[in-house]
Amino acid sequence: MNPDLSTYDNSWYNPGGNSIKRLCWYFANLLFIKNRWNPVSKLKIIILKAFGAKIGNGVVVKPGVNIKYPWLLTIGDNTWIGEDVWIDNLAQVTIGSNCCISQGAMLLCGNHNYKRSTFDLIVKPIVIEDGAWIGAMSTVCPGVTIGSQSLLSVGSIATSNLIPNKIYQGIPAKIKSERIIQ
Repeated sequence: MNPDLSTYDNSWYNPGGNSIKRLCWYFANLLFIKNRWNPVSKLKIIILKAFGAKIGNGVVVKPGVNIKYPWLLTIGDNTWIGEDVWIDNLAQVTIGSNCCISQGAMLLCGNHNYKRSTFDLIVKPIVIEDGAWIGAMSTVCPGVTIGSQSLLSVGSIATSNLIPNKIYQGIPAKIKSERIIQ
């Protein structure tokens, strides 16, 4: 059987917020968060909080960041979100304190069921624990927990949970060594 996208139905999915809130967020995201002409992190944080994000102290949000639904986002203290990061949070994304999400990284909470002709939407939360580092151009897939102090190397893809204090690399990401922080 071939996929039949004419039968696709994700009407069950509700990210929260009414359609007016989602429309307002679309334009606020476009004008203030994703806009590369706005380098002011504090303004971005004020806007994210106004739309329901829970953000700690000392957070840095660089230009070009794209966030799907801020009301499904929690970020701890002293965390950096690098240029062109895409937080596609169709489900809750929780990022701990002292984390680094490097340039071009993607946090993807949604996928589709490739085994079904109806291509059903699948959404699962992502948790990035304290001190973790997501390398540039890396991807964290739906339902993954990145353990504290772990590192997902440049261009790698986390398809399953990463245990704490390890360095992961590859597609899919595998343990390469211990992460020792001095």
